[in-house]
Amino acid sequence: MYGWGRFVHRFRWLVLLLSVLITFGAGYWGLGVFSPGVLKSGGFEDPGADSTAVNRTASMVWGGANPDVMLVYRSEKYEVTDPEYMQSVLSTIGRLPKANVKKIFSYWHIEGSTKEAREGRENIISHDRHSTLVMLDLQGDKDPLKADAAKVADLEEVKKHITAPGMTVQVGGAVQIGNDFLTQMMEDLTRAEVISLPLVLIIGIIVFGSVAAALQPVLVGIFSILGALAVMRATTMVVDVSSLTTSLVSMLAVGLAIDYSLFIINRFREELAKGRDGPTAMGITMATAGRTVMFSAVTVMASMAGLLLFPQMFLKSIGIAGNAVIVVALIMSLVVLPCMLSILGPRIEFGQMPWRKRRARKPRPDEEGAWYKLGHSVMKRPFVYFLGTSAILVALVTPFLHVQFGLSDIRSLPEGMPARVVVETVQANFSGGVLDPIDVLLEGALVPKNFKQGRDELPKNLADFRDKVAAMPNVTAAQFTNQSQRDGLVRMQVTYTGEANDEATKQLVRDLRALDTPQNRPEAINHIVVGGSTAVQMDLMDSLARSLPKTAAFVGVAIFILLFAAFGSILLPLKAVIMNLLSIGASFGAMVWAFQDAHLAGLLGFTPTGSLDANSVILVLAIVFGLSMDYEVFLLSRIREEWDRSHDNRRAVARGLQQTGGIITSAAVLLVVVVAAFSTAKITTVKELGVGLLVAVIVDATLVRSLLVPATMRFLGDANWWLPGPLKKLHAAIDLREVHDIDLPGAAPAKGGPGVTSATGPALNGQNGRPTRGIVPRQGGGYVWTGGGRHPGGQPGRRREIVADPSGSGWHWREVEDDHAR
Repeated sequence: MYGWGRFVHRFRWLVLLLSVLITFGAGYWGLGVFSPGVLKSGGFEDPGADSTAVNRTASMVWGGANPDVMLVYRSEKYEVTDPEYMQSVLSTIGRLPKANVKKIFSYWHIEGSTKEAREGRENIISHDRHSTLVMLDLQGDKDPLKADAAKVADLEEVKKHITAPGMTVQVGGAVQIGNDFLTQMMEDLTRAEVISLPLVLIIGIIVFGSVAAALQPVLVGIFSILGALAVMRATTMVVDVSSLTTSLVSMLAVGLAIDYSLFIINRFREELAKGRDGPTAMGITMATAGRTVMFSAVTVMASMAGLLLFPQMFLKSIGIAGNAVIVVALIMSLVVLPCMLSILGPRIEFGQMPWRKRRARKPRPDEEGAWYKLGHSVMKRPFVYFLGTSAILVALVTPFLHVQFGLSDIRSLPEGMPARVVVETVQANFSGGVLDPIDVLLEGALVPKNFKQGRDELPKNLADFRDKVAAMPNVTAAQFTNQSQRDGLVRMQVTYTGEANDEATKQLVRDLRALDTPQNRPEAINHIVVGGSTAVQMDLMDSLARSLPKTAAFVGVAIFILLFAAFGSILLPLKAVIMNLLSIGASFGAMVWAFQDAHLAGLLGFTPTGSLDANSVILVLAIVFGLSMDYEVFLLSRIREEWDRSHDNRRAVARGLQQTGGIITSAAVLLVVVVAAFSTAKITTVKELGVGLLVAVIVDATLVRSLLVPATMRFLGDANWWLPGPLKKLHAAIDLREVHDIDLPGAAPAKGGPGVTSATGPALNGQNGRPTRGIVPRQGGGYVWTGGGRHPGGQPGRRREIVADPSGSGWHWREVEDDHAR
């Protein structure tokens, strides 16, 4: 990483120019992700569930389980059965362009006098008989990649021809729902960026104390947004990607890019303040902060990778796209940002604020800093801080104890959106369950040849089965709506009282599924499969419950291994996982209090559903687990550095907190601004994610990392760094710790400074009496690299040492033969 820093500094203009051209070109192409049909609505179902099989089969055999378009016609003067009403609607839908409309279904298209025909007609008439439903299937495109976009175009054309004389008409249906979600997502994304980036700049000026430094995270954030759009569009070419992914992935890209930028900019300024030249300062920045940022990104990716273990398209697509944009944020932080910093050099202090100037004139020793004092206070009274912080966290977690999981529905859209208006109109004015009927597929040779729906009466076994279902509790109607002799299938739809998410409706699904046994199935019926939105929700919850333990185990083990490799400890990774769970628990508690209990419904402007979206909870779990590791890695890196120097646990924790407390808090503030901006989204699911992440970041950066972690490390003492013998050898082979204690080419070792012993003092030792990697005095004069390995830039068979310039004005590197290498 040191070499990369020097390389970027040397070719800064070229690398920046190429980065700009590639990023803006990719971003322009990535805007195509918002084209109709590119992103998919839904994707929440379990692809291996019975309910999914019912929807898929119905779509293949009868052309779609749900209509593409649902029109609600209403006349205040006439009833649906009046000739004037029929004339107005039929003349209108008869003129719909056949190039766009494949199939029309309405009250007047249901023929026959059978019970099924009569009930079918009544189901699509409102209670007051002044409104009716007209369903359309659109032509679309035979190419699956173009089908959704073609249907959106069909819908726009159809809207030009649906006005009926003397009628009002509302437009809804599957295509309208998908289009409304995409439109709202674009508005939410634009609003979040307009709000967050200026605020990041303002807060950045306060944090950094200069305009030039504060501009860097904003620019990196813009680059990351463009890269994220390109990544999302590329992902759609491999797998289906949910329309809800755009806001979440963009928030992740901007938040992480700003987070990482803060740590890199801070380290670069530190090195310049020590008098380093540009190439050396950038090399050291990349070798330290850059290396930590890279490791942090890997931990976030490990958490996001857990989403790939879920079968649902929605979660898989976020896992894939999320990991890809983490790479984008990392590249922007390790390529674009170093170029800009290298170009600026000392001008990074341009537009310096007064408080920054005062701090530069009167630097304060670490031991006098507020964070150092807080660290020492925690070291003196660990029980007080531990109990106090734990009490607050328990209070935050408590609401989660009465959580009710559910799935998002049309109420996720803001009030007034066309698709939501239609759904609410139908729910209020038509028979219960007409929008979300329970689908029941019967397999077997069940109808005679030449059977015609609506004309012929049902065979006795099917009629008896229908009557049996109709007599079940909460059922308002049971009717056979489709049959296919070729496929040996008959479709029955069951409507019910109440809503699809009610417990009574779920029990009805269970009762219907219980009929699929040899004892309960009527003659000639081989199999009964139950679907519909209620069954989809039940199957999804079962699938999530099966997949969650695997995901939790994968993420926990991955994080443990990474932290073990980074810090050479058994207890610290375990502690980190437990601390992360506390942050996540507090986040979940806040989500339940705000959304399920509806305490923030008025402030945030959403419609309460009495439950928490299960998908939102899983996403918060994965993202927060990764983001929390950011702060854990940054904090423990500095604590480990101090431990290696002093082997004084109390001093190491206090100094580590002093060196990282301010920057972690600043990073959290900037990330909170980004997350809060995305929380202004009008889609409830995105609001839930935003609030969950917001609370988690605040709790993690303040209560957990600043108070609970130091207190816990005080209890553990030297055991924090304990390793069994066999694991010491393993860790020595894979050690991923930063090399902090090093002065690189072009810089003189400071007397008594980090990693360098004074001329009169003994060399600082690491564990087991071994010297810490760094630069130490060499017998006979000069300084040498020690502690294993070779200094970056050294050649095999040779070593590098620092010697004084003959003029006495400084130091330089000298390469000599290495006697031990011969």
